[in-house]
Amino acid sequence: MRQNINFLINDFFNLEPIITKINTLYNNPELRRKLLKFRWPLAILFSIAIALLMKPQFFWLGLLLSMVGEILQVWCFASLHKKKELADNGPYAIVRNPMYLGRYLLILGAIVITGRPFLIITFTIVYYFYMVNRVKREEKVLEEIFKDNYRMYCQQVPRFLPLWCNLKKTKLCFFKWQLFFENNAHLNLLTVSVGYLAIYYLMPS
Repeated sequence: MRQNINFLINDFFNLEPIITKINTLYNNPELRRKLLKFRWPLAILFSIAIALLMKPQFFWLGLLLSMVGEILQVWCFASLHKKKELADNGPYAIVRNPMYLGRYLLILGAIVITGRPFLIITFTIVYYFYMVNRVKREEKVLEEIFKDNYRMYCQQVPRFLPLWCNLKKTKLCFFKWQLFFENNAHLNLLTVSVGYLAIYYLMPS
């Protein structure tokens, strides 16, 4: 039923060529290199834009969303031994890509402070294509590294929609301080905290 609806939508709006072009753009190696190179200037420009557009009445809602995203990211950092061990504990026992969900909520919270639905929708669409394409590239790498263990993990845990049933507490209740610091979660937490403090004090009364 769901597939039939998707086919009808694609046929009516002829979305396939557009989606193909968007995915090609997101997988362009040169564009990805440039965005990586200029990520900090872009982040600063984004912060300035948020500061100029923010509306005080939306601050606490935005902060709440961002903190949920940041807590999820920090949990991911404390559960992830990059490319050395297959991450299937903590948030990775619930969903295969919790880091991207956390990052989405973190940035979404900042955008919510502007109180502009158009920006929220635009960001969600842009982030969706970023997340889907990046995850597909990463999955190929992880399959090469962990082989059958990763394939089995993919069969048991969904890619984006969290799975709450049949969870083992030992897998879910997982947090290693060593990984927390190795993955610079403390610096990430500090950056987000300083950013929100700056937004709070710059916010018009």
